[in-house]
Amino acid sequence: MNGYESHSNIETFSTFGELVNTRFHGTVNAFCWKRTLCGDFAEIVSKLQLKEDITEVSTHELQKLELTEQGILARKTILNDLKLLTDWGAQPSLNLLKCYERDEAFSFISTDVYSFHLDRSPIAADTFLCTYFGASSDILLNDEAIQKILIPEIREELRKLHDGPAESFETFLQENFLDLHYQPKPNAKPLNLRNGNLWRLAVDHPFQEVLPFIHRAPVENNEEYRLLLIC
Repeated sequence: MNGYESHSNIETFSTFGELVNTRFHGTVNAFCWKRTLCGDFAEIVSKLQLKEDITEVSTHELQKLELTEQGILARKTILNDLKLLTDWGAQPSLNLLKCYERDEAFSFISTDVYSFHLDRSPIAADTFLCTYFGASSDILLNDEAIQKILIPEIREELRKLHDGPAESFETFLQENFLDLHYQPKPNAKPLNLRNGNLWRLAVDHPFQEVLPFIHRAPVENNEEYRLLLIC
């Protein structure tokens, strides 16, 4: 895995203000607030209760936890991140995560979040991500990816599934979100977001001026939950 600074798609910052107030431009479609966080995030994970495979953790639940000094330090960071994003106008969510649902409907294409994909929104929006504990997400540069629906073998199988006239095929792909998913090209080098960094990724929306950014959820580490901020 390479450093972020050498990639023209990514800009790194040292403050939250720079992260949210800089506009995507040219080939740049991902911003990273690089951080090395202090505190014991594993302790927080050990004290939280997993109610479902994806459990949203409220600030009230977080504040109720009895923690050591290092756990308190970690909690302070999470609460501050939630406040910064909320004050900015976002709606962040803190998730304790065992796993996402897998898409096993077809053997020739996967469209779950473990597949490289981009996010789409009907309104102007960005994706924010920060993993505090557990496996962290991967990203793929746009020129190192190919849409799965453009791969001849996959496209042919999708045509067999399409129950309609040929001119409605592209609409069929969009309506079933098949056009959101990508496959790494040969020799592609995915990057890991790394724990502690707060990322802002470009989303596909009607007013977007740059390419949307491609990312995927990681395969979780064995017997380890993830603690993830997302919005």
